[in-house]
Amino acid sequence: MGIYLNPGKTAFEEAVNSEIFVDKTEMIQYLNSVIKTKQKYISVSRPRRFGKTMAADMICAYYDREADSRDLFSDLKLAKCDRNQCGGRTISWDKHLGQFDVIRIVMTDFIKSDISVKSSLSKLQGRILDELSDEYPDVKYDDTDFYYSIDKFFSKSNRQYVIVIDEWDVVFRERKEDNAGQREYLDFLRDWLKDKRYIALAYMTGILPIKKYGKHSALNMFDEYSMMFPMQLARYTGFTEEEVKELCNRYGRDYAKVKDWYDGYEVSDIISPDPDHREQKATGEAPKAVRYALYSPLSVVKSMTTGIIKDYWNKTETYEALAEYIRRDYDGLKQAVAILMDGGRVKADTSTYQNDMTSFQGKDDILSLLIHLGYLGFDNERDEVFIPNREIMDEFRTSTKGSEWVDTFELFELSRKLLKATWEMKPDVVAELIEKAHDRAGNKTYHDETALSYSIQLAYYAAQKYYTTILELDSGKGYADIVYLPSPEYPDKPALLIELKYNKTADTALNQIKRREYPARLEHYKGNILLVGINYDPEAQNIDPDFKHHSCVIEKV
Repeated sequence: MGIYLNPGKTAFEEAVNSEIFVDKTEMIQYLNSVIKTKQKYISVSRPRRFGKTMAADMICAYYDREADSRDLFSDLKLAKCDRNQCGGRTISWDKHLGQFDVIRIVMTDFIKSDISVKSSLSKLQGRILDELSDEYPDVKYDDTDFYYSIDKFFSKSNRQYVIVIDEWDVVFRERKEDNAGQREYLDFLRDWLKDKRYIALAYMTGILPIKKYGKHSALNMFDEYSMMFPMQLARYTGFTEEEVKELCNRYGRDYAKVKDWYDGYEVSDIISPDPDHREQKATGEAPKAVRYALYSPLSVVKSMTTGIIKDYWNKTETYEALAEYIRRDYDGLKQAVAILMDGGRVKADTSTYQNDMTSFQGKDDILSLLIHLGYLGFDNERDEVFIPNREIMDEFRTSTKGSEWVDTFELFELSRKLLKATWEMKPDVVAELIEKAHDRAGNKTYHDETALSYSIQLAYYAAQKYYTTILELDSGKGYADIVYLPSPEYPDKPALLIELKYNKTADTALNQIKRREYPARLEHYKGNILLVGINYDPEAQNIDPDFKHHSCVIEKV
């Protein structure tokens, strides 16, 4: 048994022998379906506390030819797994048990903030070659050419490698500004792993997905299983609802409270079409993806063993503080945080995120990072983010206590009042609250209806919790300025059809809505539509306490 080569089963044995062990060994069956295929490159990204290291220990224990792990696995779920439970090809659970040389690397042991990437990689390569030399002393290798030497050892043994890399993304956390070092690191991984005959399986795990440059991945041979798209590994990403219920029954804990504190991460597997699948044979359609509610493993374990249900998130090591990211007010990020903390959901375009901790171009990139760090849940069907549970909500509350957040939450409260006044059809209150929002904004005057529209959207930003916003809705006879359509979760809320005028009257705006028959476009909401006409008068004079530039009328249809 070596430190890096064939590290054995001790670490996984400790997990199995622990007071709480949740059996995820069926994951091996999926890995067995891709080993020694073109899909043998797997990159798994999860937040801290989600069992990444234990999964890596399990993989090592199973494939390590020196580990002698049959007895360890024979009593676990893997040994009872059939193709209907685990999917994929028909493979005996022990087909690949103990069949490979395993190389296990924990990258935090090598990549340091005060040591160059070049030096770190040189040390790593030297130690791997040193252990291979001990194992195969008759091989003459070139210690100046790592890749050639790895191949040379394989030629001698004729035994492929399972490469397991934990904390693979540390270079992007410890050396965030070292672009040259990051590229050197990625080049090393590519040259070591890609298209090499000696690789049976390459499994990497970390917090971040693989770094992208532009639209392309630097390690494009890897399939990525992330918190956004865990695919076939979805149910192994955290504790499932069934697993947590079983623990609560065993320890006599209140499942409702545990769910309230720690539930909320929603993921779905994405099942590839399988012509041999019985359901597909019968219907001609691929089976539908299954959605899972996931819990943070560490928090659940702590609550079981202590009997105390509370916030364990901030008791563990985190590399980045939540506050560092959400204070960056990219194009309305703070407003988005206020909506999330009010229990709402926010649309997020995750496609532009470059999978690092520095290349942020806007709000969506920050929200994408927070998904991977575990601070936000992600609904991949609706492209929405949300705060998953009470434990994480506490983190947000702690991170938004500073004075810099006072204005954000005061404006949000004003926006909530504005929305409530609109629902209650109080046009004078609506006009007054819009005036207050305008006075607190950076722009004290509008120059046209476009500027007015932008300001009204900001004033109503609390509506994002309940509505989908549509600008310039085509009615066939014109374009409605702003339309708020209720989200499926809030079907009782009225649709809002807002028309804006600049230097005219609110009645003129309302009459335009009726004349051009805008409500006809919202037939589905008939009987629950509010028509809102808003005007801004730039010439209004401050001659009495009730002075305001804005006026409003509201009708229900």
